[in-house]
Amino acid sequence: MGPCSSVLLLFLLAWSEPLRGQQHHLVEYMERRLATLEERLAQCQDQSSRHAAELRDFKNKMLPLLEVAEKEREALRTEADTIAGRVDRLEREVDYLEVQNSAPPCVDLQEKETEGPGAKGKSRRNEKYDRITDCDYTVAQVRSMKILKRFGGPAGMWTKDPLGPAEKIYVFDGTQNDTALVFPRLRDFTLAMAARKASRIRVPFPWVGSGQLVYGGFLYYARRPPGGPKATGELENTLQLIKFHLANRTVVDSSVFPAEELLPPYALSEDTYIDLAADEEGLWAVYATRDDARHLCLAKLDPQTLDTEQQWDTPCPRENAEAAFVICGTLYVVYNTRPASRARIQCTFDASGTLTPEQAALSYFPRRYGAHTSLRYNPRERQLYAWDDGYQIVYKLEMRKKEEEV
Repeated sequence: MGPCSSVLLLFLLAWSEPLRGQQHHLVEYMERRLATLEERLAQCQDQSSRHAAELRDFKNKMLPLLEVAEKEREALRTEADTIAGRVDRLEREVDYLEVQNSAPPCVDLQEKETEGPGAKGKSRRNEKYDRITDCDYTVAQVRSMKILKRFGGPAGMWTKDPLGPAEKIYVFDGTQNDTALVFPRLRDFTLAMAARKASRIRVPFPWVGSGQLVYGGFLYYARRPPGGPKATGELENTLQLIKFHLANRTVVDSSVFPAEELLPPYALSEDTYIDLAADEEGLWAVYATRDDARHLCLAKLDPQTLDTEQQWDTPCPRENAEAAFVICGTLYVVYNTRPASRARIQCTFDASGTLTPEQAALSYFPRRYGAHTSLRYNPRERQLYAWDDGYQIVYKLEMRKKEEEV
């Protein structure tokens, strides 16, 4: 080996000594880190074992409690079903008792014909009505209901035109408004963004209450006379009937309703003073006055001229009344209570006298949300379109023929 090789070997040996020292320190450091990690893993395993044991103990304690809760829930469910069955039986018994206990006579045929105050046209009061059609059906029961959706405020009215397009829907939201929504079909009204599918009809005078009616292509509604009672010389709560052409968007006729000092006919719908209705016989109005503040009045209107053809004082009380409708010349008044319960037809009045109180069915409506603010009968479909606390509901009616007079 030459002198250069010896020098190089000595240099490498001198340089490797520090490297071996650094490697030794690195190994010791890694061993310490591994020992620390092993210690922590052991602690995690101990904690996991302890938590698993606690969870098993908790599960063992909770299983009996859950079994007891499940048994109690089943017992409560059974009890609720039993109570529901008892309530249904009780309601059927109440229905039976109400049918058995006849209502007071709806009309006194011995009363003399009198002219109502402020009557217009050929107004006759409390005289038997001569039917203009062969309509002889009455309500047997409210067969079913369909809750369509919730749209608008708590009070309003929605309907179809019984003489117009079969699918078109008219919606009147609120008791003081001037804009109605029109939907081309029922399906469009049921959509989530229904208002986008609707066309809008603005009337020149805001309506009062929820007693509007769409009939034969016209909108009939009540408004307050311009300027109020002092300006017109009319008494308080005298209203004006408006006949509005829906296609032309014009007022074609108007008339001050021939009754003074009007009261809300339904004690549970205090914003409505005149409730308009249509049936197979034509156009009707339900109202009340201070002359007999306890009972409803019924009037037959001429849809062409808005003249009042006949008027009747009915035995149906205003107290707890929420809405009404007319079928084949018979007024059906629906009652409820201020803490909303199940509505029921509690009083009927047949203007023609062919339906006696003993023959009238006093039916309950299915359970709902609150109280009706409007009920519109469609004679073409034999259905009711109801507005109940902002919910739009369709009631299917089961009909039967009226019995012949005894």
